[in-house]
Amino acid sequence: MEDLVAPGESLRHAIAQALPGLRALSDERASRVPAPGKWCPKEIIGHLLDSANNNLARFVRLQAVDHLRFEPYTQEEWVRASGYAEADWQELVELWSRYNLQIARVMDRVPEAIAMKPRMDHSPLGSTYAALPPDGVPTLDWLMRDYVAHIKHHLRQIDPQLVA
Repeated sequence: MEDLVAPGESLRHAIAQALPGLRALSDERASRVPAPGKWCPKEIIGHLLDSANNNLARFVRLQAVDHLRFEPYTQEEWVRASGYAEADWQELVELWSRYNLQIARVMDRVPEAIAMKPRMDHSPLGSTYAALPPDGVPTLDWLMRDYVAHIKHHLRQIDPQLVA
């Protein structure tokens, strides 16, 4: 069913579904670390901001090339360097939602032929959240769907009720 919904629409739906619950969290609750070595909700949303930053650039750049190669980023270092744990919760949530609405606009504008073009030359896929296409060859469409699945995965870490 999820494959029938365009990635931009799926992203907008996830944002709309999660926003009320995210906004309802207090700054104190959003600062609480659930276990040693785990991120607090502020850091999770911060990580999703870092992911948004990296993926927006990928979604734009990868439209003009035949490969699916990009530089990885060190997520732990990005979260630490950005100081998300000390940031204002409501500001983080607002920035995350608005940034992702822009990403949804970009997703909507990717021509289908470019989105669905098989990318035989691609970066190692590592841990992914979306199922690869049946032929096992990633596409930009797949990468965008994986981005949305990644967001949902982390939102569920904050609260399993945030997204379906």
